[in-house]
Amino acid sequence: MLIYLKDVSKRIDGEEILRDVSLSVEKGEFVSVVGASGSGKSSLLYIMGLLDRPTTGEVFFEGVKVNYDDEEHLSRLRNRRIGFIFQFHYLLPEFSALENVMIPMLKRGVSRREAEERAAELLRSMGLGGKEKRKPYQLSGGEQQRVAVARALANDPAVILADEPTGNLDSRNTEVVMEIFERLNEEGRTIVMVTHEQALARRTRRVVEMRDGRVML
Repeated sequence: MLIYLKDVSKRIDGEEILRDVSLSVEKGEFVSVVGASGSGKSSLLYIMGLLDRPTTGEVFFEGVKVNYDDEEHLSRLRNRRIGFIFQFHYLLPEFSALENVMIPMLKRGVSRREAEERAAELLRSMGLGGKEKRKPYQLSGGEQQRVAVARALANDPAVILADEPTGNLDSRNTEVVMEIFERLNEEGRTIVMVTHEQALARRTRRVVEMRDGRVML
């Protein structure tokens, strides 16, 4: 079991965002999380990705209970074992596509040469060969999101967590990103994707529906 949430609740300013959620994600799954706005989808994903901590309940990652008091360990897990993709790409505008993909590897202590070679390989796999030196503003929105996918893969994470990754894209670029996700999953990647689009959710292997902070069974 790659990720396991046990009786997880999250309260913010007295409001219960998540309510007694128990959910597991197995290695190699492609899971979509759907639900209305405010249903708790993104909050669930942030707790899965150790970007937020539950008010009550326990989170297990790769079979080990997460210790939220050990910030160094949390940071290492987030950097090395989890790849994040958001609706907005959050690329650093002053760096090239290649450099944006290299950053997570350099943070981990990978040599610059090795990071550069892997980043170039990842960009080629995203159909961005020849655009490595372009700055984000020189790329289309779809290309920027593909750079973000490559960056998420930089440290060969155990799981990719994607929060509305196609929410800012047109239909053509949405299709490109979904085909990349499907290919990555076929190669064995574990992916959890939050989406409000039922048509995209149906393309994943399992759909988890959220309603009022609960997982609907």
